[in-house]
Amino acid sequence: MLVKEYRICMPLTTEEYRVGQLYTISKHSHQESEKGEGVEVVKNEPHEDPIHGHGQFTEKRVHLSSKLPSWARAVTPRIFYITEKAWNYYPYTITADSRSLQCSFLPKFSIYIETKYEDNCGDSENIFHSDKILGDHEVSFLDIAFDEIPERYYRSPEDPRFFSSAKTGRGPLREGWRQHTKPIMCSYKLVSVKFEVWGLQTRVEQFVHKVIRDILLIGHRQAFAWVDEWCGMTMEEVRRYERETQEATNELVGLVAPTIAVSEVGQPTATHSAPASAPSTPLSDDTPDFLAPPKTRPRKKSAPETLTLPALRERAGAE
Repeated sequence: MLVKEYRICMPLTTEEYRVGQLYTISKHSHQESEKGEGVEVVKNEPHEDPIHGHGQFTEKRVHLSSKLPSWARAVTPRIFYITEKAWNYYPYTITADSRSLQCSFLPKFSIYIETKYEDNCGDSENIFHSDKILGDHEVSFLDIAFDEIPERYYRSPEDPRFFSSAKTGRGPLREGWRQHTKPIMCSYKLVSVKFEVWGLQTRVEQFVHKVIRDILLIGHRQAFAWVDEWCGMTMEEVRRYERETQEATNELVGLVAPTIAVSEVGQPTATHSAPASAPSTPLSDDTPDFLAPPKTRPRKKSAPETLTLPALRERAGAE
């Protein structure tokens, strides 16, 4: 098992990011979905935990068959998805455990993510009480403005070095912004990846961490770049947006599913044994070194087309 801690700062407060996170996950999931592929929301309902209190439970199936890199498509079934279960007790969340975030055909592969959000610049030490982890783990600071992301996911309107918020007046972000920006918050994410296959474990776990790093950077960049879209939303409004977007996404994916009931924390409708999520992003096409054939020419890269939600935007405007 390979364990790493990622710290991602944002020019927001934790209370602001609570809304921004829900909005970003919903919008991003819709953008990355198409007929037969994408993020299917199975459950989204209140949950009560004896330790963490009131929260929200979500279960998703991330259908990835055509979005896998070519080397992975060669060894995976035609129908491939990852089941993601998350327990959100904001500002603390759990995404998956050894029984829940798994590939549909790889029982020996799992990911476990704990997240804590605090109003600081990432200087809280041992926030996860890492004595429960055998050995030390690596701590990586991710800079949403100056760390590189894969070229095919780059969009200049979402670049924090150039984006300026009309509603909040925040941005663009300059060198050293984490030391002098107010407000500022940090997402602390403890990520454990386990792939129990002899001879491949280390390389696959390292590769998955690289993918997760890119996903975290892209998701947090978008949350800031879309701030003018979600800033001022109440929790009731963002939950309504989440419900409408998830229903539209399920329809877009082409899967028959019952209407999703998304509600704010209250009396739990069901119980789940808890062990945000980060936005789901298609896995990288970059082939791991141990499976990569010799490259004879550079690969062509392009940024994906951004989809929109015209119906939802018209409805929001009417309201």
